[in-house]
Amino acid sequence: MTDMKKLAARALLAVAFAAAAHGACAQAYPARPVTWVVPFAAGGPTDALARAMADRVARGLGQPIIIDNAPGAGGTVGTAKASRAAADGYTMLVGHMGYMGAAPALYKKLAYDPVKDFAPVFRFPDTPLVLMVRKEHPAKDIEALVGFGKANPDKLFISNAGVGSSSHLIAALFAASAGIKISQVPYKGAGPALVDVIGGQVDGIFDQTNTALPQIEEAKVRALAVTSKARLAQLKDVPTLGETVLPGFEASTWYGIYAPKGTPQAVLDKVQQAYLKVMRDKAFTDRLAEQAIQMLPPEQYTGSALGKHTEAEVMRWKAVAAKAHISLD
Repeated sequence: MTDMKKLAARALLAVAFAAAAHGACAQAYPARPVTWVVPFAAGGPTDALARAMADRVARGLGQPIIIDNAPGAGGTVGTAKASRAAADGYTMLVGHMGYMGAAPALYKKLAYDPVKDFAPVFRFPDTPLVLMVRKEHPAKDIEALVGFGKANPDKLFISNAGVGSSSHLIAALFAASAGIKISQVPYKGAGPALVDVIGGQVDGIFDQTNTALPQIEEAKVRALAVTSKARLAQLKDVPTLGETVLPGFEASTWYGIYAPKGTPQAVLDKVQQAYLKVMRDKAFTDRLAEQAIQMLPPEQYTGSALGKHTEAEVMRWKAVAAKAHISLD
């Protein structure tokens, strides 16, 4: 056999072994429970959506998915933890716009790189936010709240899920766009941040619809505006920021599942397929839609689409942070 033929034969054997390993890895995984790291406290919108998704995806994988709440620094603590996990598919990150999109623009030193240190697996549907205030607040509508903010610089106290969270970023963007100065009060998750709005300790919050709607329905808070492009069916009487005080304003929280870089592609593919099957279940997606969670075109749920979206969001938030003068260092 000539040297060229030997090389060709070795190449074919390498391809065959790789294919066999790929198939064996996919078949064996998962052999034990999988952990999803949620970088916020339990009870908030990220935690709630992650648990709903984890329950459904786990059925497709045939193993439980355990939620590991690791709050701190707007999600960056838990994200750094996930980036250091073994790249075997048994630890994944529930990522979102704050610590996977905006963080590189906000921190001069970050313990991870959203693009280089993670492999995107799949993207959740998007979730708009509702600007709510405590029941006793004098502002009865969004125009009055902006007026209050202008008349009382730094005396409008807005809670958030943590420095660098979506509730923090969108509140900062809102304040910069409206030309008012607010005082942001960070918590270790949207759950405790919302509790203090309900209790009257702070004035308001931008909270995601999946946890905000029940509080609005029970009249525990007053909804003044939504961040979506159009009004929500569940809150028909609540205007958008774009149609009132901030023409063109639109913002939603996006989420995705990420694995540590180096996780076998066969594992990523298996998890993605389990998720895509979930998103073809109309009964489940209808329940999400009831919470005003916004469905995406099917092709946008994939890992490759999430990867492109993450890269684009990192670039977008660099421009947003510069324009709104948002910095966390």
